[in-house]
Amino acid sequence: MNFLLRECEIVGDGGVTASDVRVRDGRIAQIGSSLNAAAGERVVEGGGRLLFPGAIDDQVHFREPGLTHKADIASESRAAAAGGVTSFMEMPNVQPPTLDMQRLEEKRAIAAVHSCVNYAFYLGASNDNLAAIAAADPRRIAGIKIFMGASTGDMLVDDEVVLRRIFEVAPTLIATHCESSPRIRNNLQKAQNLYGANIPAAMHPIIRNAAVCYDSSSLAVSLARETGARLHILHLTTAQEMELFAPGPLDNKHITAEACAHHLLFDESDYVALGMRLKTNPAVKSRADREALHLALAEGRIDVLATDHAPHLPAEKDQPYIQAAAGMPLVEYALPAYLELVADGVLTYAQVATKAAGAVADIFSIRERGYIREGYYADLVLVEKTPAGTPARKAVLSKCGWTPFADYRFRHSVHSTYVNGHLVWNEEEIQERVRGMALEFDR
Repeated sequence: MNFLLRECEIVGDGGVTASDVRVRDGRIAQIGSSLNAAAGERVVEGGGRLLFPGAIDDQVHFREPGLTHKADIASESRAAAAGGVTSFMEMPNVQPPTLDMQRLEEKRAIAAVHSCVNYAFYLGASNDNLAAIAAADPRRIAGIKIFMGASTGDMLVDDEVVLRRIFEVAPTLIATHCESSPRIRNNLQKAQNLYGANIPAAMHPIIRNAAVCYDSSSLAVSLARETGARLHILHLTTAQEMELFAPGPLDNKHITAEACAHHLLFDESDYVALGMRLKTNPAVKSRADREALHLALAEGRIDVLATDHAPHLPAEKDQPYIQAAAGMPLVEYALPAYLELVADGVLTYAQVATKAAGAVADIFSIRERGYIREGYYADLVLVEKTPAGTPARKAVLSKCGWTPFADYRFRHSVHSTYVNGHLVWNEEEIQERVRGMALEFDR
């Protein structure tokens, strides 16, 4: 798709600049002021809207294969496009889990047919697949995912010898879910002693408290420092953990950090309204923890914004505490959720563009994406400012059929999303024929 996008406010690492963008053969061919349309060239009026690089979500669960009753790559990639996400990196805790390259290639093949945005997949770690990890092609995987704590699925790496060896032999970035399973079991037993089978949702951040997170994340940081492994810690939630990360720009960091939309917008007071629907691992915690995450984002201790999109059916969420599934559908409102931090004065537009796109591309060595630059793929999102607030749409695109943002009013909305120069989301409608590409890694 070739076109000239006129009169938009380009959001880049240097700030916001009024400019035009010419797209040719899926890439950004020219950026400049008052560009003239060529003969027969299609012109798209930006109308002064903000133009962001497409967000790259480094943590989603699209549930395919094996769990497609609640989500699949087709449905969730469309939700991603609506949320301004033009590329995703998907997790391995599906059925069967993605523990070898054959399983990973099967998922790539599904995405090639069904995903309307760009894609990559993590290779999972277990106590038994060290050889597969060591032999993995770093150019075909997003990274190595380690569950250093029990969560959804059965992929816990709890053998300390194996864990260290993974850090020693991993051919590329290691991404970790950090929670201490022994502490969780101990806290859960205390809650059961108090409440029996009727544990309230508000106990979740107590059962999975700061110590649960810090014990595990500090261990991951220690292993990365000892082995030299490239470490990226996912979905941080506590003030205490922030001391583990250096402030400032990426530069040569070999330990980086991520925070997710729900931990940045919700806090423990929201369990009253949302109940088990707010149950996620790690847990949404206190307002003080949320404010610490905000500060860490501004300081550069947290490098990446993501969603940890993890859809479950309402029937799977609306259960007693032990049975209630952990995770929420979030990708459909990814960029509007991040931009709430701008509306609240926490971040600038440029910082959101960096943490949602550019820094992700840099950390994962993704080729020619993450920035609005000449020669790069035209992954672009036009965003409208809506100061009065835009409610969540009634028709939920995620297959699970619900959103935790049903009562939220966002102060920015995604007007249109382009993937490799193709319009995939425009004014509340999906263009069904668009297909994304496999992300390429310079490793």
